[in-house]
Amino acid sequence: MPKILLVEDNEMNRDMLSRRLARKGFDVAIAEDGQRGVDMAKAEAPDLILMDMSLPVIDGWEATRRIKEAAETAAIPVIALTAHAMASDREKAMQAGCDDYDTKPVELPRLLEKIGKLLD
Repeated sequence: MPKILLVEDNEMNRDMLSRRLARKGFDVAIAEDGQRGVDMAKAEAPDLILMDMSLPVIDGWEATRRIKEAAETAAIPVIALTAHAMASDREKAMQAGCDDYDTKPVELPRLLEKIGKLLD
């Protein structure tokens, strides 16, 4: 069962997405801010990270940079989740080290397809 680290500060988004992923057979760990996401990436060694970009403490851009710079977490795929749907936001996410990008509100079938590609 693949482990997904969900880094999301919005309680409603976190609860809904974590339950839907768990029903699809994923083991879901949760971090509520960017720094905790970085720490948990190291501690939990997830198979994939879903990273909200608008986070407290450190934002998702910086959290992703730190995860990708650390040898022990650099290979973990990161999917950026953001309500910002501009082309420049996708570029910014990729420059920060994200492996893919998805917009909120999350469309689960589309997100599951992206997760599947990165876990293969």
